[in-house]
Amino acid sequence: MELTIKVGLASCGLAAGAGEVYSTIEKYLKKSKIKAELKKTACIGMCFVEPLVEISSENGNTVTYGDVSPENIIELIEAYAKGKPINKNVILSNILEGSENEKLNNQTRIVLRNCGIIDAESIEDYLEKDGYKALEKVVSSMSKKDIIEEIKRSGLRGRGGAGFPTGLKWEFAYRSKSDKKYIICNADEGDPGAFMDRSILEGDPHSILEGMAICAFAIGADEGYIYCRAEYPLALKRLNIAIAQAEEKGFLGKNIFNSDFDLNLHIKEGAGAFVCGEETALMGSIEGERGMPRIRPPFPAQSGLWGKPTNINNVETYANIAWIIMNGADEFTKYGTEKSPGTKVFALAGKIKNSGLIEVPMGIPLKDVIYDVGGGMKTEKPFKGVQLGGPSGGCIPAELLDTIVDYDSINKTGAIMGSGGMVVMDQSTCMVDIAKFFLNFTQNESCGKCTFCRVGTKRMLEILTRITEGNGKIEDLEKLEKLASNIIKGSLCGLGQTAPNPVLTTLRYFKDEYIAHIKDKRCPAGVCTSLLRYEVIENKCIGCTLCARKCPVNCISGEPKKVHYIDQDACIKCGACYDVCKFDAINKS
Repeated sequence: MELTIKVGLASCGLAAGAGEVYSTIEKYLKKSKIKAELKKTACIGMCFVEPLVEISSENGNTVTYGDVSPENIIELIEAYAKGKPINKNVILSNILEGSENEKLNNQTRIVLRNCGIIDAESIEDYLEKDGYKALEKVVSSMSKKDIIEEIKRSGLRGRGGAGFPTGLKWEFAYRSKSDKKYIICNADEGDPGAFMDRSILEGDPHSILEGMAICAFAIGADEGYIYCRAEYPLALKRLNIAIAQAEEKGFLGKNIFNSDFDLNLHIKEGAGAFVCGEETALMGSIEGERGMPRIRPPFPAQSGLWGKPTNINNVETYANIAWIIMNGADEFTKYGTEKSPGTKVFALAGKIKNSGLIEVPMGIPLKDVIYDVGGGMKTEKPFKGVQLGGPSGGCIPAELLDTIVDYDSINKTGAIMGSGGMVVMDQSTCMVDIAKFFLNFTQNESCGKCTFCRVGTKRMLEILTRITEGNGKIEDLEKLEKLASNIIKGSLCGLGQTAPNPVLTTLRYFKDEYIAHIKDKRCPAGVCTSLLRYEVIENKCIGCTLCARKCPVNCISGEPKKVHYIDQDACIKCGACYDVCKFDAINKS
């Protein structure tokens, strides 16, 4: 019996030690009598149990093990080869009870259909999954108008955040008359806690190339760019491999499928500017200029890259295209809602058990995403809120967990769908501090072109900092709302127009925390150090002296076996005493 052994070698797997696991298996198989093919794959989405190793046999039996190490992997392989797979650390299986079987069944994988399944560096693996058949179909048997109508009928909305209808966007570019047109894939993923695009690029780069090629054929473009940030070295490596393979097979380049359709694709590495995720700033960066937004109109479909008609979609949007062409718009609209059909990929991060990547149908309640698919809270503390849409999004509180995931419903909460980052928070999170964190990010990332964005976000950040330090005033809350309104109205691009969202939503749903910081000089979550106070509880302190020995500034005094005291003027609020006390004798308030 010959085995197939797949090791997840995406960024998350490599960070967890999957490279060492792969090397261990490789060395073992060279000496072993076990017949096995060792293969590389990417992330199946379950980052929380990396490294992941899948072992399967010719009869179709499969077991995926999580939290694998060089020390235990050989035992797992040998047991499987003997027909007695070990029932430990089983994540997914069709013969054993996998801990994540049900959670994976709660997902619908269109974009992630090949991620964690195929070797991303093998075009043969992609072709075995019907890769490039959609491109062959459109080039050989569909007109440009038919392609665009099919995408329009699918209702696919751009997955980069704004949710603009993809087919309509293509139609605008198709109707623009020009001797030259471009396509661009926006892979400049920069939201804290978001890694959807990176995982797709690392796990299934050919699906992006095929989607881009179909778009190029439909609008009449012959050249395109993938704008990917340089901080994604593995994604860039696999993109370069995929482009070279596609060119060699004739799926890119001249006379694709023996037609007059030509397409050359290039990679542009971004330097990490968050503002370059905005399409006009991105185009400026490709052109060699500083990435700064431009006034619209004209829109890219009329005048984009180097003044030529240009279509821009993000990674997830393009990854849907080949599936829609092969399966049809009607099949796509079976998932999701009337105004938001299809599925959505989310990156789950924060205080959640199953951190990683998921893909669910639009219309699913947030509660089901967090508890049924995400596994619920990682800590014993209750759910408090979820930041949806990154720095441009907002915080949705526990009382709105029945909100369904679609563009309109999420927008009504004050948040936005964004590209799909979800940061889950429990009761230990200070919402004022969270608002300050995200505003600090957008303030640093502002290109500075618009005065309201450049200066207004700075003023808002100063106010939030004062509040978290205990120097805020009630009138500051009104100032924050007024500044937010002016920034939204006075900013040219989406960065400034959405930068106040985390502040506005936390003010809307967690105003009591702001008031506690201002009036009571207290941080209810115990996060803002300037408002913390550590005190010894006299009837619990036994005088073990451990807190005094661990205090970095020697502000705790007392004799052995007697009650100790903390000098409040000297205390730096580091929490070392609280962390080391074994008798719960330190009160943090």
